[in-house]
Amino acid sequence: MPHIEIASDLPGIRGLMADRPDTAAPLNALADALLRGPSPLSRGERELIAAYVSELNATRFCADTHGAAAAAQLDGGLDLVKAVQHDADNASVPPLVRALLRVAAEVQAQAAPVSERTVAAARAEGATDTHLHDTVLIAAAFCMYNRYVSGLDTAIPAEAGYYEEAGRRITTHGYAAAV
Repeated sequence: MPHIEIASDLPGIRGLMADRPDTAAPLNALADALLRGPSPLSRGERELIAAYVSELNATRFCADTHGAAAAAQLDGGLDLVKAVQHDADNASVPPLVRALLRVAAEVQAQAAPVSERTVAAARAEGATDTHLHDTVLIAAAFCMYNRYVSGLDTAIPAEAGYYEEAGRRITTHGYAAAV
């Protein structure tokens, strides 16, 4: 049961945003910019980073929502997403993506600089300053989103197929108009 009263019956961050459109607008705009705006990373790869960080933070709603959005946009679909969430080092992703997932994991683990070794490994796989910037910002933002959702103990969807539909909604419409 959520720690605060939520007027809507929407699960996860969606209920919080429906109740607080004043904070929802900038949070959705940030998600839209990070996950759908210009980047050398595909939308699916960025959703995968969000899903992976959310899995590391044990935030089921975000891990499954962004996992579904990643699955809808990546070859390998949900099997690939689950493989990354459970063992990113051995998942069948390109070496650059694997290196960036390591960057994201360090950001998730502590508020400290990503290690020189991890940055060098990402650069060796072709990471540019923009790849590193976008990965760090996605990971940091999803730590915030995850703590928002988990800290208030929001509801988990009960309906079968919720996450698949969420993935379709996000892929089609993005976040700026979401609730």
